[in-house]
Amino acid sequence: MLVDFKTLPETSRVWIYQANRSFSVEELAEIKTLLDAFVTEWTAHGQDLKAGYEIRYKRFIVLALDQSLNAASGCSIDASVHFIQALEKKFDVILLDKMNVSYKQGEFVAYKSLIDFKKMAKARSVSDKTIVFNNLVASKGEYLEHWEVPASESWHSRFM
Repeated sequence: MLVDFKTLPETSRVWIYQANRSFSVEELAEIKTLLDAFVTEWTAHGQDLKAGYEIRYKRFIVLALDQSLNAASGCSIDASVHFIQALEKKFDVILLDKMNVSYKQGEFVAYKSLIDFKKMAKARSVSDKTIVFNNLVASKGEYLEHWEVPASESWHSRFM
């Protein structure tokens, strides 16, 4: 059951998928159509899931699920991962590699491997004030408050 992301409670579970590049306007339109179809039909053991999504900075897909109606099951999570894998293949993009870091460089979002990010921290090319995206947040409330934060307030701080 597709609902507006903004209407989901802050307790909703979130999954954040970061792309290794920005999507074009045409790709975004197609991705939204595909997400609409997937979320509308997304179920857990035949039960509707109350979910929504948003796309941020033309590169982050944020999927949210209100588990007060029905919780995600292993099968429903697998279905969402398979859907994301299909997007990766269709758009020739990386969305599932958690060993990469996205951070802000001015108004732009940069994407680096974790190894390169560590090297940049050591060389002081990024600092504890660098805005990073903490894709490990688990709820919509955490996403709204702690997703886009200075590196000092995220797991990234261990590299500073």
